[in-house]
Amino acid sequence: MTITENKIKAGSLEWFYRQAEPIGRSDLLPVILLHGLPSQSYSWRHLLPALAEQGTRAIAPDWIGFGFSEKPDKRDFAYTPDAYITALEEFIQALELKHFSLVVQGFLGSVGLQYALRHPEQIANISILNTPISTVAKLPWKIKQMGLPFAGDMMTQDPLLVDRTLEGGSRYVISEEDLGVYRKPFLKSSSAGRSLLATIRNLQLQTAMNEIESGLQKWESPLQIIWGKNDPWLPVEMAEKFVKSAPHTEIITITKGAHYPQEHCSEIIAQDLLPFLRRSFEH
Repeated sequence: MTITENKIKAGSLEWFYRQAEPIGRSDLLPVILLHGLPSQSYSWRHLLPALAEQGTRAIAPDWIGFGFSEKPDKRDFAYTPDAYITALEEFIQALELKHFSLVVQGFLGSVGLQYALRHPEQIANISILNTPISTVAKLPWKIKQMGLPFAGDMMTQDPLLVDRTLEGGSRYVISEEDLGVYRKPFLKSSSAGRSLLATIRNLQLQTAMNEIESGLQKWESPLQIIWGKNDPWLPVEMAEKFVKSAPHTEIITITKGAHYPQEHCSEIIAQDLLPFLRRSFEH
């Protein structure tokens, strides 16, 4: 199963995305997978083929400012949740997607949830992996310090920052080959670091959490939460408490998983994610 690497112009911005085309059965709805900070679509490399094998078209973009997507100057792109939501609207329109499932992970994955709440008619169901979903969620110091004046400007220009954050959040070693892909945008240009800095400074996490927590509690479509229990930044208790107040929600915890569970636990995730995403067709 090959994952293709693609670029598409959406509005004034160029997106990079990875895609796996379905094998055989293709009547299932497509799925969009959105990564967190400071990651990129490469984090979904193990799940994309698994989804395609069951007949699901799987699309994983690099957020604007991340990975191999365009990294506009902050004068041209605000790097706020609203700016990202508008950009995502244009990306989805460019791909001519009308109805799809959504998988989100991490800080910035929260923007995908805000998009869903504002476009419920497009979303068949949502799977949430270690994403802030409650007003008790806080930006971890490891990420927060990247947005500090002066210190953040220097930190975000260090390619090894990506290694330290991804390995710190996942609590496992990531292979040098894989880290090389994550690091590459930071080695190519200073714009990757500037985009990361701008995103962290404009994340507006508390405002976003108010919208997400209240919105998802009224969400009518199927909702799945898959949570790495060893997440050093978003405790599993937050997810467990959330599930009690949200209808149509199931939770699966992964004992060995942490903040980026798809990095090391993709086979375990696939056991629950794949049948959940089929549900939108079968119901």
